Amino acid sequence: MANTFLDAVKARRTFYGLSKEVVVKEDRVKEIINTAVKHSPSAFNSQSARVVVLFGKESDKVWDITKEELRKIVPAENFAATEERIDSFAAGYGTVLFFEDQTVVENLQEQFSLYAENFPIWSNQSSGMLQFVVWTALQEEGLGASLQHYNPLIDEQVQATWNLPKEWKLIGQMPFGKPTAQPGDKEFSPLEDRVKFF
Repeated sequence: MANTFLDAVKARRTFYGLSKEVVVKEDRVKEIINTAVKHSPSAFNSQSARVVVLFGKESDKVWDITKEELRKIVPAENFAATEERIDSFAAGYGTVLFFEDQTVVENLQEQFSLYAENFPIWSNQSSGMLQFVVWTALQEEGLGASLQHYNPLIDEQVQATWNLPKEWKLIGQMPFGKPTAQPGDKEFSPLEDRVKFF
C-alpha cells in the first residue's frame, strides 16, 4: 500500500538555490498556508500560530532588514560571505514568517497554572509542526524552501515594517521559490541508535 505522506516527508529537503520565477501562483500558496495553519495541531487546540506571507518586493524587504541588522554585528572583513547567504534567501519569490501569539500562551498559563511552564514549550512544538507541514506542502508543489532563524535580531524591524502586534513572537523565516540547484546527499545516523522498540 502506497503512503504518499511518508513519500512527501522523505522528499522534503533544504533548498538554498532559489529563483523568483513563479512556478506556483500566489493563490495556491495562500491556499496551502491557510490549510496548514487551520489543520496543524496545537496544544489544547490553542491555535497560537500566526503567519505572514511575503511575496516579491515585500519578501525582499525582510532580507534587506536581515542584511542590515547583520551588518551591525558581523565584522566588515567577514561580511561578504554573510551577504551572499542572505542574498540567496532573497533570490526566492516569497518568504513565510512564522510567529506564535504570546497572548494565547500567557492566557493558557493563567488558566492552567499546573502546566504553566510547559505552554511555551508546547507553543514551539506546535510551530515546528506547522513549519514542517508548510515546508513539505510547498515542496510537493515544486517549490524549494529552507528554514532560517534570524530572530530575535530582526524582530523589532519586522513588527514595525508590517505593523504586526508586539505579542507575536517571531519563530522562523522560510524563503521559498523555484529551485535552481538540488540539495546534496544527506547522511543519516543509524536508526538503531535513535529508535527503540519494545
